[in-house]
Amino acid sequence: MPIYEFASEEIRPLSKTTFSKMRLQERRDIQRLLRANISVVAPDTLVIAEEFGDWDESRRRIDLLGIDRDANLVVIELKRTEDGGHMELQAIRYAAMVSTMTFDQAADVFARYLSQIGEPDVEARAELLDFLGWEEPDEDAFAQDVRIVLASAEFARELTTSALWLIERGVDIRCVRLQPYEIEGRAFVDVQQIIPLPEMAEYQVKVTEKKRKEREARSDNRDWTSYDVSLNGRKLFSLRKRHAIYQVFRYLVEEGIAPEEAAQHCGRRSNRALVSVDGEVNADDFQRLAKEARAREGRSFNPKRFFREDEQLLRFGGRTYAFSSQWGGPDWHEAMIGLRDAFPEKNIDFEPSE
Repeated sequence: MPIYEFASEEIRPLSKTTFSKMRLQERRDIQRLLRANISVVAPDTLVIAEEFGDWDESRRRIDLLGIDRDANLVVIELKRTEDGGHMELQAIRYAAMVSTMTFDQAADVFARYLSQIGEPDVEARAELLDFLGWEEPDEDAFAQDVRIVLASAEFARELTTSALWLIERGVDIRCVRLQPYEIEGRAFVDVQQIIPLPEMAEYQVKVTEKKRKEREARSDNRDWTSYDVSLNGRKLFSLRKRHAIYQVFRYLVEEGIAPEEAAQHCGRRSNRALVSVDGEVNADDFQRLAKEARAREGRSFNPKRFFREDEQLLRFGGRTYAFSSQWGGPDWHEAMIGLRDAFPEKNIDFEPSE
């Protein structure tokens, strides 16, 4: 669909051009401009590397590597050619190569990038945590997926067919067309996401998610075990892990154990188990005060990662506490055993539900 100019006497289409005719180069021009304005092709993304290639026995480099608000890595490949070449194959290779990246590795990569672009005084680790809305790194939530963004002047049918097939298989891949126009010596670019179409994106996500869940149901080996918890003879049945540990922690506080003391026995997540504010407040005031307190410390508070409803908050000694809801795997088991064994007189026990 062409772009039209509404002139005084007529409506006339603007003439398309190419990046090569405009003498715009991929890296020197397009990549340089997009890295500083990445929201044009990848909204809510932070660029952490340019020309990234930290892997052995390979000279291949990712044009731009980013991270999104959900802590997913984003591989961004750029082409000024008229068909996109084989950029989807390159991007899949790159996505596989970076899929094992940890938070600490990403922070190191980001620090090098900041020095590269002339911002060495920016503290990469703190900047990354602030972008993600985290207080501390969470390796369990980091890089759970790798998204792919392909930006090109045009895409061949073979490429778009491949992209649609990958979307059906659960790969988050997007094609963004950059159509250049030149008007009186000035460069204009029409930016449009063509796959998935924005108006169809929500529907395609639902279809893809349904198919993904069907595949996972056939091959899921994750531990969905529910637990029965005994608190001095009071039985709670079929609790998910995070609710089981919440009920144990709440019971200890109600029995007169200070939240800070109980949290000390939560293993590796002890220092992330609680957020508290002065006063015995309701949920709305708690979230506001917690955000203000963390902001003064240069940190952020994400209420979604805590039991923060009014009836879930813990009030003790003139303070209000929210207990973490981020528990799973060995950290959960370590914390449950720690709480049970630290207070034997409270008669805490737990076992898998039948």
